[in-house]
Amino acid sequence: MNAFLPAAETLAKRLIDRHETIAIAESSTGGLIAAALLAVPGASAYFLGGAVVYTELARAALLGIGDAEMQGLRSATEAYATLLARRVRDRHAAVWGIGESGATGPSGNRHGDPAGHTCIAIAGPIEQAITLRTGSLGRCQNMETFATRALELLGELIRSG
Repeated sequence: MNAFLPAAETLAKRLIDRHETIAIAESSTGGLIAAALLAVPGASAYFLGGAVVYTELARAALLGIGDAEMQGLRSATEAYATLLARRVRDRHAAVWGIGESGATGPSGNRHGDPAGHTCIAIAGPIEQAITLRTGSLGRCQNMETFATRALELLGELIRSG
């Protein structure tokens, strides 16, 4: 967790200074993005909520995304991560939303994406989605790398906005 603190502290300061809020919907990071942001004292000023959306059941129960909205989509894509980011942002009435979905390892996912593949999206005043491939089979290492990149991307967009 300590590795995430410098980035999380910088993000917290920016969000607080700008009176902006955030909500998180993450999958293969298992809650690490939310945990990093919540590790900063005063997180209640900017962090509205989060969900680990690891299954179809969780996606429907926590974000209200059903089969109809998934037509033509699959997890671990930029389009899906964007849907997660927008939905969690909207359901929490936040300024920013982060969506993440990927395959941590040691094997790939059922769609053929390899271990070390994730898609991260930020939805807010600026939107962006990216695909990251680490090339690593290491589950914990990938989770940490994915969460780090999500925090970095959010920082980049907040600086741009």
